Amino acid sequence: MCGIAGIAAREWVNQSLYDTLIVLQHRGQDAAGIATSENGRLHWRRSNGMVRDVFHAGHMLALRGGVGIGHVRYPTAGGAVSSEAQPFYVNSPHGIALAHNGNLVNADELRTDLVQSDRRHLNTDSDSEVLLNVFAHELQASGSPCIGEEDIFQAVTGVHRRCVGGYAAVALVFGFGLVAFRDPHGIRPLVLGSREGPDGTEYMVASESVALSAVGFEFLRDVEPGEAVCVREAGELAVRQCAEDPSRAPCIFEYVYLARPDSVLDGISVYRARLRMGERLAEKILREAPDHEIDVVIPIPETSRTAALPLSARLGVEYREGFIKNRYVGRTFIMPGQRERERSVRQKLNAIGAEFQGKNVLLVDDSIVRGTTSRQIIDMARDAGARKVYFASGAPPVRYPNVYGIDMPTSRELIAFNRTEEQIRVEIGADRLFYQDIADLRTAVAGGQSRVCEFDTSCFTGDYVTGGVTEAFLRRQDELRNDAEKRRRMSGDRLEPADLDLEAWR
Repeated sequence: MCGIAGIAAREWVNQSLYDTLIVLQHRGQDAAGIATSENGRLHWRRSNGMVRDVFHAGHMLALRGGVGIGHVRYPTAGGAVSSEAQPFYVNSPHGIALAHNGNLVNADELRTDLVQSDRRHLNTDSDSEVLLNVFAHELQASGSPCIGEEDIFQAVTGVHRRCVGGYAAVALVFGFGLVAFRDPHGIRPLVLGSREGPDGTEYMVASESVALSAVGFEFLRDVEPGEAVCVREAGELAVRQCAEDPSRAPCIFEYVYLARPDSVLDGISVYRARLRMGERLAEKILREAPDHEIDVVIPIPETSRTAALPLSARLGVEYREGFIKNRYVGRTFIMPGQRERERSVRQKLNAIGAEFQGKNVLLVDDSIVRGTTSRQIIDMARDAGARKVYFASGAPPVRYPNVYGIDMPTSRELIAFNRTEEQIRVEIGADRLFYQDIADLRTAVAGGQSRVCEFDTSCFTGDYVTGGVTEAFLRRQDELRNDAEKRRRMSGDRLEPADLDLEAWR
């Protein structure tokens, strides 16, 4: 769930990239970075932390040039490792800097091929570095001393042929310009925009459409699944489909939680999709509990507000803001360890007692992942005086890990894994629990338009659209993503075999 951006303009792009990363900060709070090109020279700043903490005045002044890329990161495996802040850079061929949103399913096999066959060196455990080196090797195979669009398109074709997974990437190719491409299923989002500068048209790519308007670019269209976009330093735009058999299957969790509500992804308004989620969920509640006795609907800030409003209207129940959010605490879903998540919940939210006292309360959240936040918020509602606490999730039960770039935990850390909905209800302490049905979620997000016929719903269904997700791969992901491993990577300690709890997989 990282955020990426790239700009090719006639003036310095440092400030525009900084402003863009601020807008995309919700997609990653672990690290940030910007790379720019000026007369073939790389200028580069990346570090752990929020955007405002990574870039100071001196850094910004040093980021010279009219072409640049930016990245905000949260780790899909491991913890806050400074060497894995992006963009990454290789100096052959010609010099390439790359930033990536997503995850490669076959990264281990690619690492072996890159080292043993392609004779390339890898310095981190990041699959983004793998993607960069695959792209670099494919570009080098062209043998061209002067890179052109045809060389770029052939290299991206090679990336699609070799890489399996969800990925959207932006790259600086020195001596050429800006390059962006999206995986053949369009799992991770990428949009293209333009604006008229003093000396011609300028172009921008970003993870979400809201990032374009924030810096004065007009949305043109989504980058198509499998498509590559090239913008030369002189400003010429070229695009080409580089995948043999592309199909559109965007990640449905983008609409549930990840994207900003004011974004439009693959022609679908995130805001309107969430309104429809609330309407669909209300219909289910009325079917299952027509005599529900709910006194008030209260959203869990921020993402669920949009769905909670039409839900309360359809139920004919008052909508109230019952929690005040401390905006200076990060999103608990993407914090790097269970202890940090648990500690942050009560720092992040405070209940307004008058909205709970003596009432049957329906709490609405966008989803339930680990159950940590849900359990603590239900306890807070009871402590504030609620008579009964019902809980509604705008998404179906999250039973399977996401392998395409969302730090959804391993199966054994998911509260819905191997549990019935009744068992989940007991586990989180709700008096009643309502989940969105998967068919209703698909219908709500699609909204009647025909452009998107399929979604990646793997975290709900276990069906992975790319294929190649084996039990052995999921075990490996468990080893890399569980909280014990994250704590080890953040502390530099050796991982003890007991920390992996491999017995859970037998």
